[in-house]
Amino acid sequence: MTDAYTRFVRSAPGKAIAKRTGLPRPARLPRRADRPGTVLGPAVVLGHGEGAEQITRHLLGHGADVRRRVEELRKVGTVVLVLDEIAAPAELSATLLPLAGAMRSLAPGARVVAVSRPATGEDPARDAARGGVEGFVRSLAHEMRAGGTANGLQVADGVGLDAPAVLGALDFLLSARSAFVTGQFLTVSRDAGTAPADPARPMAGRTALVTGAARGIGAAIARTLAADGARLVLLDVPAAGTELARLANELRATPVQLDVTAADAGDRLVAFLRERHLVLDSVVLNAGITRDKMFANMTPERWDPVIAVNITSQITLMDTLLAAQQQDGDVLGEQPRVVSLASTSGIAGNTGQTNYAASKAGVMAFVDALAGRLEPLGGTANAVAPGFIETEMTAKIPPLRREIARRVSSLQQGGLPVDVAEAIGFLASDPAGGIQGRTLRVCGQNIVGR
Repeated sequence: MTDAYTRFVRSAPGKAIAKRTGLPRPARLPRRADRPGTVLGPAVVLGHGEGAEQITRHLLGHGADVRRRVEELRKVGTVVLVLDEIAAPAELSATLLPLAGAMRSLAPGARVVAVSRPATGEDPARDAARGGVEGFVRSLAHEMRAGGTANGLQVADGVGLDAPAVLGALDFLLSARSAFVTGQFLTVSRDAGTAPADPARPMAGRTALVTGAARGIGAAIARTLAADGARLVLLDVPAAGTELARLANELRATPVQLDVTAADAGDRLVAFLRERHLVLDSVVLNAGITRDKMFANMTPERWDPVIAVNITSQITLMDTLLAAQQQDGDVLGEQPRVVSLASTSGIAGNTGQTNYAASKAGVMAFVDALAGRLEPLGGTANAVAPGFIETEMTAKIPPLRREIARRVSSLQQGGLPVDVAEAIGFLASDPAGGIQGRTLRVCGQNIVGR
């Protein structure tokens, strides 16, 4: 799915005009179907210490051609910067500057990932160095070309770089599944989670609920989880029953027609699950609506439904599921994963979306609090915040605003529903067990909430 401008600048005459005038030239982003393997080779690991050796061995396990010096290669597909032992800002250059000479050698769709530790407030020099890694990565992401991305992986002190949660997050950031994720950080706060038995089907053996599943991003989530091996329960309002049934038939999923804002929605969902002996390992809270209006013209009819669907329903459903689990232990599996849909509007705000931004900011705070409630179960709660994604909803934005929204990101284009779905698929899987209460932005490093 490409817009008219992108199709034009990718044509021979359009490419020449764009190059001569300096117009944006969005690159094709390789996605899973284009690059099913985890590592784009050749790969280079820069850094020293046991952590660098552990990551090198992991990449070799993927069958990658791994080197420790960029000067050995004319073309580089992957660079992992291992900075977990850095203790002062002056130490940054030894690991980072060798990459400078390789920037022009990066292959289309290249991946750069910096592995470091989060600041702790205990050692000023060490924290300054760790903070410096974050500034470096976010700036480097703006300089990547040809669909390449730069991201960071922060690993809590005491968690080894060979922990399954660390390697799972690294694999996601290195793969084509993270095509629209750049300039972002994933934080692994604990040694939890397990490596999937089949990396190509990380959701095999898991049952996942997806709300708002009938169309758009919800349908993309369902298809991605199904491709990853999940058994699906697909939920949407009765008005979307035809589309829901069609998708459920396509994916051999279990459909449930339910208005998530109904007072008894949680109880009806629990009864449905128990009647069919379904135990949820992953819950994707995707249902959402917009009712945009400038705040001066905002009314309860526009405000209340957005809050009810986008955040209150999530709170109610999870309260009911957790209460039922505590009572009988039969609706949630071991180490359940909850993933909610936020938005960059909830991070930076957006004109005409005070109601929507309030609801999505609420989602991010909600998952942070929910993570603590799930921790005794070994579970996690996280959110994904999409930026501009090519959907039926964004197609209704006035043309000029829509075009600007596409270009004001490092990748100079809108994302696709599958980009959001891939991030959710990772956070809903076993390897994401070390990530808690976080919001991952899938926005191409959009200037809004970057």
